[in-house]
Amino acid sequence: MCGIVGYIGTRQAQDVLISGLSKLEYRGYDSAGVAIRDGGHISVEKKAGKLANLATVLEQRPLHGTLGIGHTRWATHGLPNDTNAHPHASEDGKIVIIHNGIIENYLPLKEALLKRGHKFSSETDSEVLVHLIEEKYQQAGGDLYEAVRLALGDVRGAYGIVVTHVDHREIVAARTVSPMVMGVGEGEMFLASDVPALLPYTREMVFLHDGDMVVLHDDGFKVTDLKGNEVRREIEHIDWDAEAAEKGGYDSYMMKEIYEQPNALTNTLIGRLHDDTGQVNLDINLDPASFKRISIIACGTAFYAGMVGEYLIEQLARIPVDIDVASEYRYRNPLVSENTLAIVMSQSGETIDTLEALREAKKYGAKTLGIINAKGSSMTREVDDTLYIHAGPEIGVASTKAYTSMVSAMLMLALWLGRARGTLDETAGRKLLHSARELPRLVEAALEPERVENIRAIAEKYADSRDFLFLGRGVNSPTAYEGALKLKEISYIHAEAYAAGEMKHGPIALIDEHMPVVVIATESKLLEKTISNVQEVRARKGRVILLLSDGDTENARYGDDVIYVPRADEMVSPVVNAVALQLLSIFIAQKLGKDVDKPRNLAKAVTVE
Repeated sequence: MCGIVGYIGTRQAQDVLISGLSKLEYRGYDSAGVAIRDGGHISVEKKAGKLANLATVLEQRPLHGTLGIGHTRWATHGLPNDTNAHPHASEDGKIVIIHNGIIENYLPLKEALLKRGHKFSSETDSEVLVHLIEEKYQQAGGDLYEAVRLALGDVRGAYGIVVTHVDHREIVAARTVSPMVMGVGEGEMFLASDVPALLPYTREMVFLHDGDMVVLHDDGFKVTDLKGNEVRREIEHIDWDAEAAEKGGYDSYMMKEIYEQPNALTNTLIGRLHDDTGQVNLDINLDPASFKRISIIACGTAFYAGMVGEYLIEQLARIPVDIDVASEYRYRNPLVSENTLAIVMSQSGETIDTLEALREAKKYGAKTLGIINAKGSSMTREVDDTLYIHAGPEIGVASTKAYTSMVSAMLMLALWLGRARGTLDETAGRKLLHSARELPRLVEAALEPERVENIRAIAEKYADSRDFLFLGRGVNSPTAYEGALKLKEISYIHAEAYAAGEMKHGPIALIDEHMPVVVIATESKLLEKTISNVQEVRARKGRVILLLSDGDTENARYGDDVIYVPRADEMVSPVVNAVALQLLSIFIAQKLGKDVDKPRNLAKAVTVE
């Protein structure tokens, strides 16, 4: 998500940091900053907006020193402004940190620190870390590594953290979930959140693992686990070019973003689901008891995520839900009142049709909630409240991680509404909450090499087909629509989707031996009925590609080809199933030689009607 660069050596750190951060601009960000140590002083400079704003200031007032850390921030907690930009310094200015990720328990930590007399200058969760480290530094007798290690013992969440202290010529870093890589040079060491930042300086890299800590000096490094035990990490030679490095070694941004989904989902869910209390904390100030009706408004992929949300909210919160294509909403004279909650969904927060629909709903008195990825976007300024999905920048035009993060956000919203309104009892709520917390692990399992290669082989088998049909039922009916959309977007193959029970009301006329039919038949209350629909396809000689839950060998006999996905609770299964369909689409498109990152006629954000 955010960009991190660190340097210790003989070069001027300012040059290395700005160069490295510029190589990470493709990740998206809303502010930038650096901290540079020069003998007995650390200087911090940070600016909201583009890196060029910071670079201009540093050209006018250079910061000298050969040790430094730099950061580009994608806002989560707190507005994108100079104050909330990283780095963050301790109150005495001696300790400086930068941080990627989300601190799940930052509120209780902050409250305790405030009671102990600490003063905070920002709205970020990250600033908690520097105050914690400041306290532990005293307890550790001035050992910076030990102070960071002890502080992280109090923290729950996802982080890539980099720390330095005015009295120590060293950089201490640690990671859990958030990626981090070291660069090894001659008499110098580098650190970054992604490889492109380091390629101008070294090709020798060390990829840190979850739970790793590292101390960097001019002449080397030492890696330990969070308990202080030394671990060995191999130095790898990287021969990627700059474009390949930005893609993390993948052949497209879209593929990289498919594989980023476990991390994106962690960022969406973390800090919001509490196993100990069974509660969902969305930091939303709207009154769930005041709504008699919900309208979900979105376009494209976000619309299909909204369709999942419609199902989940009605099931768990028992509120009537309508879902509208944003481009049609304001032209149908919608029925809206002050008891309506209008939910607008958009990755960019700039989609013009959705923005105009939001304004229409507000005009008639609806309360409004945005489910949005981009902080500071137009919609975030106009809605009454926002549920950020924290999926990170999405470069590929065809949405992948933003879609699954939106579906996960809808699941959390349905849980929150259900618990608040008393329609979801504590036992059922805890069970579903636990299933939601499992989503990053389940998606990681869905991306295991053996599964991926099976999908690749199936995709190449059917790549020459001219038409596809996608079928699903219940909460996975929208998954079928999203699967068909992905295939159309990037392969240009005609694809349609239907609720499986609707097939016999028309689409069945299309089915013959040339028609691949993708059927989502994972574990659900409607599985038996779905298999009956599969039999109807087989009776017309349709070629069936079945999505089945792990272990379902009984129904595998009804498919010409089978894609197995990790077994998941029906309510969370749309996230897991979507990943398999993303892979099917991208492999078909690649087999056909299409540019999956730049599909023809499409744009990432549609800002014209």
